Amino acid sequence: ARKVRGGLRRELSRPGAAKAAERQGDPIEMQRLPTNVDSKFRYVLLAAERAERMMRGSKPKIEAPNRKPSWIAMQEIRKDMVEWDYGPAEPPAEELEEELEAEGE
Repeated sequence: ARKVRGGLRRELSRPGAAKAAERQGDPIEMQRLPTNVDSKFRYVLLAAERAERMMRGSKPKIEAPNRKPSWIAMQEIRKDMVEWDYGPAEPPAEELEEELEAEGE
């Protein structure tokens, strides 16, 4: 039996517990943020996009006991197998002001 409050940290701090939880697809382990992703929001977006690609025919990058695309996508992100970036950088405010002025003329 697993303790929900307080016992979670203790349980995951046991030697090898995190690795075993990852192998089994433990939902508690899935809640921990991967080190290569900066926020939970981005993690969810990346996993959803990757899962959608797999549902449309893309092959999984890992061999997994679980066949759910969402679970596989999370594991691929966790193992840094999915490339992503922040997108194009926004131009400085000065450039935006110049563009707006040019459009107004």
